[in-house]
Amino acid sequence: MSRPVNFSAGPSMIPVDVLQSLATDMVDYKGTGLSLVEVSHRGPVYDEVHQQAIALIKELLGVPEGYSVLFVGGGATMQFSMLPMNLMGGAPADYVNTGVWAKKAIAEAKKVGDVNVVWDGSDSKYLSMPQVETLKPSSGAAYFHITSNETIGGVQYKSFPETGDVPLVADMSSDIMSRPLDVSKFGMIYAGAQKNLAPSGVTVVIIRDDLLARSSDQLGAYLSYAVHAKANSLYNTPPVFPIWAMKLVLEGVKAKGGVAAVAKENAAQAAELYGAIDDSEGFYSCPVDQAFRSDMNVVWRLSNEELESQFIKEASAVGLTGLKGHRSVGGCRASIYNAMTMDGVKRLTSFMAEFARKNG
Repeated sequence: MSRPVNFSAGPSMIPVDVLQSLATDMVDYKGTGLSLVEVSHRGPVYDEVHQQAIALIKELLGVPEGYSVLFVGGGATMQFSMLPMNLMGGAPADYVNTGVWAKKAIAEAKKVGDVNVVWDGSDSKYLSMPQVETLKPSSGAAYFHITSNETIGGVQYKSFPETGDVPLVADMSSDIMSRPLDVSKFGMIYAGAQKNLAPSGVTVVIIRDDLLARSSDQLGAYLSYAVHAKANSLYNTPPVFPIWAMKLVLEGVKAKGGVAAVAKENAAQAAELYGAIDDSEGFYSCPVDQAFRSDMNVVWRLSNEELESQFIKEASAVGLTGLKGHRSVGGCRASIYNAMTMDGVKRLTSFMAEFARKNG
């Protein structure tokens, strides 16, 4: 089957072998006669999938002892509120404003308590990021929040700040599992699944166990990290289908050689695409500070919006989809998450070269 190359920012590509495996087992899961989405979430059939998914996250990211892996609904957007509800505890929190998603997180946190914006990239239109050594937490801050990769602006942290006794919290929705990570540097990591892990519907939260004590007994049960941790993310019926898909995706990451092998592929694909932009003699231009260019979301402009529209239309006609930039910034964007292949990227760069030749 010939499939388009999907450069969508999310929901994004899922490996074809994972989709085929899901299709094969959807009606009759492993000879049970039932679909996995029909069986009890407290029974042994689903429990095996649930535990394996948690174990794979811990193994692949090297999650140390003293951390819990939670599966929560609501996407990263829910975490924008759930995080301050659980961890602020009446103290202010520090946030770094690197783009649209950081800005949304800040807006939600301000509804819960006081927020210190310790760096703001709005004046530079979010085309760069701060030098991490300049980022220092405020005295008495409850936590220090960053967005590791901004999907809309195409900027990404290449290293992370040192925050001492103040827990570092990261929204890693768009680059989790894309590169090796020292989880011990973080108090908490959260990530919506629909970029690198699974279909939408589940959010992964990796939280240091001592922080669970901050969850107030006055919170609604589903809004409490402590409740989810105590129940091993089975307080209520979990999002079974995306967790099942995530287990399969993670098995694929492990089979490739782990996160380090995936990171090598990602870096090569990003280099191929940025090279096509930079070598186009100005036909294409990437506005992002080169030091912080994202390996996940590559953005570029052409000389005018009419030419950009033509580019996107002609690309779609040859099976290169999802290349329109976010409505808030325009231009073009290729999201090259873990499921992307070098063949898919080279199909795009070949098209870009031919388009430039015809229209330059």
